[in-house]
Amino acid sequence: MTTVLIVDDQPMQRFGFRMLLESQDDMRVVGEAGNGSEAVRMTAELHPDVALMDIRMPGLDGIEATRRIVAAGDRTRVLILTTFDLDEYAYAGLRAGASGFLIKDALPEELLAGIRAVATGDAVVAPSLTRRLLDAYADHLPPRPGEEPDPFRDPRLSALTEREREILTVIGQGWTNAEIAGRLHLAESTVKTHVGRILAKTGARDRVQAVILAYDTKLVRPE
Repeated sequence: MTTVLIVDDQPMQRFGFRMLLESQDDMRVVGEAGNGSEAVRMTAELHPDVALMDIRMPGLDGIEATRRIVAAGDRTRVLILTTFDLDEYAYAGLRAGASGFLIKDALPEELLAGIRAVATGDAVVAPSLTRRLLDAYADHLPPRPGEEPDPFRDPRLSALTEREREILTVIGQGWTNAEIAGRLHLAESTVKTHVGRILAKTGARDRVQAVILAYDTKLVRPE
Protein backbone atom coordinates (compact mmCIF):
# COMPACT_ATOMS: atom_id res chain seq x y z
CA MET A 1 0.00 0.00 0.00
CA THR A 2 1.41 3.36 -1.08
CA THR A 3 0.54 6.19 1.29
CA VAL A 4 0.19 9.69 -0.16
CA LEU A 5 0.02 13.21 1.28
CA ILE A 6 -1.73 15.67 -1.06
CA VAL A 7 -0.31 19.20 -0.93
CA ASP A 8 -2.20 21.92 -2.82
CA ASP A 9 -3.73 25.25 -1.84
CA GLN A 10 -6.85 24.60 -3.95
CA PRO A 11 -9.48 22.51 -2.10
CA MET A 12 -11.13 21.32 -5.31
CA GLN A 13 -7.77 20.23 -6.69
CA ARG A 14 -7.09 18.23 -3.52
CA PHE A 15 -10.58 16.71 -3.72
CA GLY A 16 -9.97 15.58 -7.31
CA PHE A 17 -6.64 14.00 -6.43
CA ARG A 18 -8.16 12.26 -3.41
CA MET A 19 -11.01 10.79 -5.48
CA LEU A 20 -8.56 9.44 -8.03
CA LEU A 21 -6.09 7.99 -5.53
CA GLU A 22 -8.73 6.41 -3.33
CA SER A 23 -10.14 4.58 -6.34
CA GLN A 24 -6.93 2.53 -6.39
CA ASP A 25 -6.58 -0.61 -4.28
CA ASP A 26 -2.87 0.00 -3.69
CA MET A 27 -3.03 3.66 -2.61
CA ARG A 28 -4.20 5.43 0.53
CA VAL A 29 -4.41 9.19 1.14
CA VAL A 30 -3.15 9.85 4.67
CA GLY A 31 -3.72 13.59 4.70
CA GLU A 32 -4.08 16.91 2.87
CA ALA A 33 -2.05 20.08 3.30
CA GLY A 34 -2.97 23.52 1.99
CA ASN A 35 0.52 25.03 2.09
CA GLY A 36 4.18 24.15 2.42
CA SER A 37 4.39 24.60 6.18
CA GLU A 38 1.53 22.16 6.73
CA ALA A 39 3.19 19.76 4.30
CA VAL A 40 6.46 19.75 6.26
CA ARG A 41 4.65 19.26 9.57
CA MET A 42 2.33 16.53 8.30
CA THR A 43 5.15 14.67 6.57
CA ALA A 44 7.04 14.52 9.87
CA GLU A 45 3.92 13.22 11.62
CA LEU A 46 2.52 10.82 9.02
CA HIS A 47 5.63 9.63 7.12
CA PRO A 48 3.83 9.14 3.78
CA ASP A 49 5.58 7.27 0.98
CA VAL A 50 4.89 10.12 -1.45
CA ALA A 51 4.08 13.82 -1.04
CA LEU A 52 2.16 15.06 -4.08
CA MET A 53 3.43 18.64 -4.05
CA ASP A 54 2.11 21.80 -5.70
CA ILE A 55 4.72 24.51 -6.34
CA ARG A 56 2.88 27.83 -6.03
CA MET A 57 1.24 28.14 -2.63
CA PRO A 58 0.90 31.02 -0.15
CA GLY A 59 3.53 31.23 2.57
CA LEU A 60 6.03 28.41 2.21
CA ASP A 61 6.04 27.27 -1.42
CA GLY A 62 6.44 23.75 -2.72
CA ILE A 63 10.13 24.10 -3.52
CA GLU A 64 11.12 25.11 0.00
CA ALA A 65 8.77 22.52 1.48
CA THR A 66 10.44 19.87 -0.68
CA ARG A 67 13.88 21.03 0.44
CA ARG A 68 12.90 20.76 4.11
CA ILE A 69 11.24 17.36 3.71
CA VAL A 70 14.27 15.91 1.92
CA ALA A 71 16.71 17.50 4.40
CA ALA A 72 14.85 15.86 7.28
CA GLY A 73 16.01 12.50 5.96
CA ASP A 74 12.57 10.90 6.09
CA ARG A 75 11.58 8.16 3.67
CA THR A 76 9.03 10.43 1.99
CA ARG A 77 9.66 11.13 -1.68
CA VAL A 78 8.27 14.21 -3.37
CA LEU A 79 6.45 14.27 -6.70
CA ILE A 80 6.02 17.88 -7.82
CA LEU A 81 3.08 18.92 -9.97
CA THR A 82 3.57 21.97 -12.19
CA THR A 83 0.74 24.05 -13.61
CA PHE A 84 2.41 24.96 -16.88
CA ASP A 85 4.41 23.08 -19.46
CA LEU A 86 7.60 24.65 -18.12
CA ASP A 87 7.10 26.25 -14.74
CA GLU A 88 9.73 28.95 -14.15
CA TYR A 89 10.38 27.53 -10.69
CA ALA A 90 10.37 23.85 -11.58
CA TYR A 91 14.10 23.46 -12.20
CA ALA A 92 14.76 24.53 -8.59
CA GLY A 93 12.99 21.39 -7.48
CA LEU A 94 15.88 19.35 -8.83
CA ARG A 95 18.19 20.97 -6.33
CA ALA A 96 15.56 20.69 -3.62
CA GLY A 97 15.52 16.91 -3.98
CA ALA A 98 12.24 16.16 -5.74
CA SER A 99 11.98 12.68 -7.21
CA GLY A 100 9.77 13.69 -10.09
CA PHE A 101 7.74 16.29 -11.98
CA LEU A 102 4.42 15.98 -13.74
CA ILE A 103 2.07 18.48 -15.37
CA LYS A 104 -1.23 18.95 -13.53
CA ASP A 105 -3.21 18.12 -16.65
CA ALA A 106 -1.46 14.73 -17.00
CA LEU A 107 -3.76 11.80 -17.69
CA PRO A 108 -4.94 9.99 -14.55
CA GLU A 109 -2.99 6.86 -15.47
CA GLU A 110 0.18 8.96 -15.90
CA LEU A 111 -0.23 10.48 -12.45
CA LEU A 112 -0.88 7.08 -10.86
CA ALA A 113 2.10 5.54 -12.64
CA GLY A 114 4.26 8.46 -11.51
CA ILE A 115 3.28 8.02 -7.89
CA ARG A 116 4.00 4.30 -8.03
CA ALA A 117 7.38 4.88 -9.69
CA VAL A 118 8.45 7.48 -7.13
CA ALA A 119 7.25 5.31 -4.23
CA THR A 120 9.49 2.45 -5.37
CA GLY A 121 12.57 4.65 -5.57
CA ASP A 122 12.48 5.44 -9.28
CA ALA A 123 12.02 8.92 -10.69
CA VAL A 124 9.63 10.39 -13.20
CA VAL A 125 9.68 13.57 -15.26
CA ALA A 126 6.95 14.51 -17.72
CA PRO A 127 8.30 13.95 -21.26
CA SER A 128 7.38 17.50 -22.29
CA LEU A 129 9.41 18.86 -19.39
CA THR A 130 12.49 16.67 -19.49
CA ARG A 131 14.77 18.33 -22.05
CA ARG A 132 13.87 21.93 -21.31
CA LEU A 133 13.79 21.41 -17.57
CA LEU A 134 17.28 19.96 -17.55
CA ASP A 135 18.53 22.67 -19.88
CA ALA A 136 17.01 25.29 -17.57
CA TYR A 137 18.72 23.60 -14.65
CA ALA A 138 22.04 23.54 -16.48
CA ASP A 139 21.69 27.24 -17.32
CA HIS A 140 21.50 28.01 -13.60
CA LEU A 141 24.59 26.05 -12.62
CA PRO A 142 27.18 28.38 -11.10
CA PRO A 143 30.31 28.83 -13.19
CA ARG A 144 33.31 26.80 -12.07
CA PRO A 145 36.45 28.85 -11.37
CA GLY A 146 39.66 27.96 -13.13
CA GLU A 147 40.02 25.35 -15.81
CA GLU A 148 37.22 23.36 -17.41
CA PRO A 149 36.26 20.55 -14.98
CA ASP A 150 37.38 17.04 -15.89
CA PRO A 151 34.67 14.47 -15.03
CA PHE A 152 37.31 11.76 -14.81
CA ARG A 153 38.90 13.58 -11.86
CA ASP A 154 35.70 14.48 -10.04
CA PRO A 155 35.78 12.75 -6.62
CA ARG A 156 32.04 12.06 -6.79
CA LEU A 157 32.70 9.70 -9.70
CA SER A 158 35.93 8.13 -8.47
CA ALA A 159 34.27 4.95 -7.16
CA LEU A 160 32.44 4.20 -10.42
CA THR A 161 33.59 1.55 -12.83
CA GLU A 162 33.95 2.40 -16.52
CA ARG A 163 30.60 0.72 -17.25
CA GLU A 164 28.87 2.57 -14.40
CA ARG A 165 30.26 5.87 -15.65
CA GLU A 166 28.94 5.05 -19.12
CA ILE A 167 25.49 4.25 -17.74
CA LEU A 168 25.44 7.41 -15.61
CA THR A 169 26.18 9.40 -18.77
CA VAL A 170 23.22 7.99 -20.67
CA ILE A 171 20.96 8.34 -17.63
CA GLY A 172 21.85 12.03 -17.79
CA GLN A 173 20.85 12.01 -21.44
CA GLY A 174 17.41 10.76 -20.50
CA TRP A 175 17.65 7.10 -21.48
CA THR A 176 15.28 4.70 -19.75
CA ASN A 177 16.46 1.33 -18.38
CA ALA A 178 14.92 -0.40 -21.39
CA GLU A 179 16.75 1.91 -23.80
CA ILE A 180 20.04 1.40 -21.97
CA ALA A 181 19.59 -2.36 -22.09
CA GLY A 182 18.78 -2.36 -25.80
CA ARG A 183 21.51 0.03 -26.93
CA LEU A 184 24.27 -1.34 -24.71
CA HIS A 185 23.25 -4.98 -25.22
CA LEU A 186 22.61 -5.69 -21.55
CA ALA A 187 19.82 -7.46 -19.71
CA GLU A 188 17.42 -4.96 -18.13
CA SER A 189 18.00 -6.61 -14.75
CA THR A 190 21.72 -5.93 -15.18
CA VAL A 191 21.00 -2.29 -15.95
CA LYS A 192 18.89 -2.01 -12.78
CA THR A 193 21.78 -3.49 -10.79
CA HIS A 194 24.20 -0.97 -12.29
CA VAL A 195 21.82 1.92 -11.58
CA GLY A 196 21.46 0.80 -7.97
CA ARG A 197 25.22 0.68 -7.56
CA ILE A 198 25.62 4.12 -9.13
CA LEU A 199 23.12 5.61 -6.69
CA ALA A 200 24.78 3.88 -3.74
CA LYS A 201 28.33 4.89 -4.70
CA THR A 202 27.53 8.51 -5.53
CA GLY A 203 25.01 9.09 -2.75
CA ALA A 204 22.38 10.15 -5.27
CA ARG A 205 18.88 9.86 -3.79
CA ASP A 206 17.25 8.65 -7.00
CA ARG A 207 17.41 8.84 -10.77
CA VAL A 208 16.65 12.56 -10.93
CA GLN A 209 19.56 13.26 -8.59
CA ALA A 210 21.75 11.05 -10.79
CA VAL A 211 20.84 13.31 -13.73
CA ILE A 212 21.89 16.32 -11.67
CA LEU A 213 25.21 14.63 -10.92
CA ALA A 214 25.78 13.93 -14.60
CA TYR A 215 25.27 17.63 -15.37
CA ASP A 216 27.26 18.86 -12.38
CA THR A 217 30.28 16.77 -13.32
CA LYS A 218 29.99 17.65 -17.02
CA LEU A 219 29.44 14.05 -18.10
CA VAL A 220 26.44 15.53 -19.88
CA ARG A 221 26.20 19.01 -21.33
CA PRO A 222 23.07 20.91 -22.43
CA GLU A 223 22.44 20.77 -26.14
